[in-house]
Amino acid sequence: MKAVETKGPSVRVLRVGEQVRHILSDILARGDAHDELLSKHPVSITEVRMSPDLRHATVFVKPLLGKNEEAVLKALRTNTAWLQKSVAEKMSMKYAAKLKFLSDDSFDEASHIDKLLRDPKVVRDLENGEGEV
Repeated sequence: MKAVETKGPSVRVLRVGEQVRHILSDILARGDAHDELLSKHPVSITEVRMSPDLRHATVFVKPLLGKNEEAVLKALRTNTAWLQKSVAEKMSMKYAAKLKFLSDDSFDEASHIDKLLRDPKVVRDLENGEGEV
């Protein structure tokens, strides 16, 4: 029996995720959302991951400068139904994807790794070649 290879998302799944990201970004950038906080507060849609059946979309967001992150997430979650409807109207899909909003922590993780790499002990070890495996 052959071992099953695990593949990443299909091109279609990636394309639809990117299309959803663009639509949501446009809605939020224009201030079309019926929420005062979302209209005033710039929000970046950093990534949208679609499920293989395209029925679920996990939307990763980051408010500008990371300010009021919890309030922005709450506002997005409160307006999820309206945002789903707005996205569905702009896409020609059989089903409207259910949106789930999560905070994008990748920037925080990258900053933490960068800080660790700049630590004087790590820099010294890398310069001495002790960090090689």
